[in-house]
Order: sequence, then structure tokens, then C-alpha cells
Amino acid sequence: MAARGVLPWFLATAVLAGCAVKSPPDPVELRRQALPQVEVPERWASDGALGAPVAAGWLATFNDPQLIALVEEALAYNADLRTAGARVEEAAGYAKLSAASLYPAVNFLARGGGKLSGDNSGLEGAGLIASWELDVWGRVRYGRAAGEAQYSSALADLEYARQSLAAAVAKSWMLAIEARLQRAIAEEAIGASGRLVSLAKDRQRVGRGDAIDVANAEANFETYRDTTRQLDLAYRQSTRALELLLGRYPAAHLAVPAVLPAMPAPVPAGLPSQLLERRPDIIAAERRVATAFNRTGEAQAARLPRISLTGGVNSISSDLFLLQDRDNPVWSAGASLTAPLYQGGALKSQVAIRSAEQRRAVADFGSRALRAFNDVENAMSAEFAAVEREQILTRSVAAWERAANLSRVAYEIGSIDLRPVQQQQLGLYATRSVLLRVQSEQRVQRVNLHLALGGGFGGPETNLRDRVAVVSATDGAIIDVHRVVGSGDAQVDAPSGGWPASVKLRLHAFVALDSVRAVTATTTLECKPSTSLLNTSGYACTAAGKGVGEPSRRDDYLEVGLPTQLGATRIALSWSEAATQRRP
Repeated sequence: MAARGVLPWFLATAVLAGCAVKSPPDPVELRRQALPQVEVPERWASDGALGAPVAAGWLATFNDPQLIALVEEALAYNADLRTAGARVEEAAGYAKLSAASLYPAVNFLARGGGKLSGDNSGLEGAGLIASWELDVWGRVRYGRAAGEAQYSSALADLEYARQSLAAAVAKSWMLAIEARLQRAIAEEAIGASGRLVSLAKDRQRVGRGDAIDVANAEANFETYRDTTRQLDLAYRQSTRALELLLGRYPAAHLAVPAVLPAMPAPVPAGLPSQLLERRPDIIAAERRVATAFNRTGEAQAARLPRISLTGGVNSISSDLFLLQDRDNPVWSAGASLTAPLYQGGALKSQVAIRSAEQRRAVADFGSRALRAFNDVENAMSAEFAAVEREQILTRSVAAWERAANLSRVAYEIGSIDLRPVQQQQLGLYATRSVLLRVQSEQRVQRVNLHLALGGGFGGPETNLRDRVAVVSATDGAIIDVHRVVGSGDAQVDAPSGGWPASVKLRLHAFVALDSVRAVTATTTLECKPSTSLLNTSGYACTAAGKGVGEPSRRDDYLEVGLPTQLGATRIALSWSEAATQRRP
């Protein structure tokens, strides 16, 4: 009897004395650990930085509708972005898995198969068994917290991938425009050089020049032709690089304008102390520290005893032998304690590994934080330097133009030979090329600054929308919705001949849909998550107040079957991502 009384007493004591789960280091403590020698200044070191709060929606400041459309296309179809989205789905699954042990596990067992039953034991019957581990030391709670932190980190990484993609498209767009303009400058140089060839031949014909001038002019002309061919290749390569970002085949067919977007007004840079709270990649690194912290707590708690409650009901019978003193069904309840005594040092090593991972995560946070400060300072300094260089080079171009015109006139009247004319011409076009490079660099560095500040590219001014397209399939029609902003609506008209019998709605790359609605002339279909906003949860659909099945998750999209017999009606679609997951 004494032994029987020990276990309940121990269980009660263990539950009451259970360890509270500790919290990861707060931002102040984390920065103290990760940046022990860094004193964040009150303002940016670069001269001219505006301390006003950082605003979102930088894409609209370039006032370039074609650029906005390209960013929208890239967000919908870029292959690398889908990889980041898949990591979020993976982390969501792990988050749910890590929380599963907080709840009881229930299993059903049955056996049968004649007199000898299925395993020749002679027993037949069924049983329901439930078990629940009491998370006294916080092992399971640490695991759940680690899973949730990992999921938050994946979401922040996805947002930074989206911001980086928008910035990459904008910079590639600027560089493609620059490449076209550089080619145009080279073509102007070819024209001017060709006119010098004609002039040199005319002078030779009238006896005021010689064959040396003609040969020099022709050599210079061919050099410019070679430069133009190189710049033409650079232009085609820049457009191909942009098409890859857009998810297109790299055919160099993208139309690029012949003028750079106007340079926006100076951007508010906020304060250095606010940067680490705003940049998604730094937030992701902070969440990885929290993940590693909780994994360490989980490993430490794994060295302590595990206490589980069990219960069940079963009914067993046998035609082979007589079961004595057996009542059916039989109810049972109990508890168990499992304490690790010797594991060959495995549990201790696991704690050491997790502790090292935590230190690595803290160091990674510090490294990324320093790079974030450096990114902002470098982008601001580079832009300010480019502004000053543009002013200098503009004056230099004007001076080279005057010198080239004067030398050309002097050559035409025979007061100088061809060499000074060629030198002046080379200086003019070289300086124009450098000026164009600096003007393009200003815009690239402005994009770099926006990315470094983490202000976000979206906003109502950009008018970004999720992409909707209707495609034909062998068994019907498919309405594809590709995520750009995460929420939207569309009026989809029936194709010529009306809707086929099967119409499927596919929503691509959405992290956590909150609702999907399709309204036709005859019915309204609405789908909502059945349990959770995590991507691994199921969705329940209703039409006219009745359940109509569950959408299916396939690859990176959620597929919803729309009501049949739509005829030639228009479908009004609307969808909304969960507010907690919606990003700019």
C-alpha cells in the first residue's frame, strides 16, 4: 500500500512544482549579447540623411507605371520566391507538429480473424487507449515555442525575399534602361566618327589632308562599331536578366524605354535605433535566436523524467480458451514515470549542441545587424556622392562639347590635324557615358537605400494587384490567382461559348487564406479555414448554406471546385489573406 501511495503523491508534487517556460532574450538583452561593442548613434553618420520616419510605398516614388507592372509580375511568377513560400509552409507544418504533444493521444486497437485471431493468440476484441504526457518541465512547451518562432522567422524571410525581389526588378530595370542609353551614345559616336571619315577623305581629295588622317579616322570608326556591338550584347543580357526575374523565358524581347525615371525626392531614413525593429531579415534573425533558445530549453528538459497519464477501455473475447474473471468492457486508468538514467552521454551532448546553435544564432544576429547599418550608410553615401558627381560631370560634358566643336571647326579650316579632333570626340562621348552611369547609379542606390531601410515597396499608390488569368484545361477551365498583395477581387467573364462543366479556382503561393468567395448568378460559394490559419489546416466550403466539400492543397496552390452549370455568367471572385500574415 505504501508503494501505491508514492506515485500519486509524486505526480501531484511534480505537477505543482513544474518548471515555468523561460522567455528568449528581449531585444535589449539580445543586442547586448550580439553587439557588445556597438553604440548605436542617435543619427546616421552620412551627411544629408533625413531623420523623418521611414515610409512604405517606395515603388510609387519613381512614378513609372511600367516598373510597377513588372514588380507585380515578378511577385506573381518568380520561381525563387515560390521556394521561400514553400519554406513557410514547411515551418507551419513543424509548428503544428511541435504543439501536438500538448494534447492527449488516442489510439484504437482491434484484432480478429477466426479462432486463432490475426496473430494466432486466440484473442479477439477492440480497445480505445489514451495517453497524455504531463509537460511538467516544459519540454513540449519549449518545442511548441521553437516551432512558432521558426514559423515567424520563415514569414519574415519571405517578406524580405519579396522586398529583395522588388528591389532586384527595379535595379535591373534601371540597368536595362542605362544599357539602352549607353548603346545610343555609342551609336551617336559612330555617326560622328563616320562624318570624320568623310571629312578626312574630302580633305585628302582636295589636297589638304593625307592618307594617315583617313586611316586614323577609319580605325576610330571601327573601334566605335566594336564598342556598339559590346553594348548591344550588354543590353540584351540586361533584358534577359530582368526577364528571368519576371519568370519569363529569357528571349530579350522586353521593351525598355529610352529615358531613366525621374529621381524621387530625398527619402526619410528614420533613426538608426529603429532599423533593427523594421527590417524583415533582422526580425527573422531575432526569431531564429528565439528558436535556438527554445530548442536549448527543450534539450535540457529532455534530461528530466517524463510523466504520463494513461486510460483506456477494451473488450476482449476468445473462442480458443476461457477467460477467467473477465468483465467486458474493462476500464483502466494509470500513470507512468520514465527517467533517463544512462544514454551514453547523448542527452548531455544534445544540450551542448543546442547551446552552440543558440550562440551561433546570436552571433548571426549581430553580424546581420552590423551589415544592416552598413547597408544604409553605404547606400546613402553612394547616392550623395553620385549627386555631386552628376553636377561635376554635367559641367564636364558641356566643356567637352565646346572643345569638340571648336576642334572640329579648326580641323575643317586646316589649322590642326585630325588627332586633336579625335581626342576631343573621345573625351566627349566617354564623359557622356560616365554621366549616364552616375545617373543610373543614383537610382540604383536609392533602391538599395529603400531595401536597407526595410520600409516596404507596396502601398495604395502603387496599385499592385494579385494576378488573375483564365486558362483552358483538358477537363474544363482553370482560373489562376497568383499572390502579389494577398487580398483582392476580380470579375471574371465566361470564355466564348460559356463556362465548361468543370471550373477550378487555383490560388497560388498564398500563405494563410482567411476566406475565398465566388458569386455567380445562381449561388454563392464561400470557403474558410476549418481550424487554423496555418497553411496545413483544412478549408470548409459552403454554398446556399450547405457544405459542398473541401478544397485540396496541391503543390503551391489551393484548388477550389466552383459550382457546376455556370453557363455564360460572370463570376465575382474575392479572396483575403489572414490579417496577421498580410504584408506590404
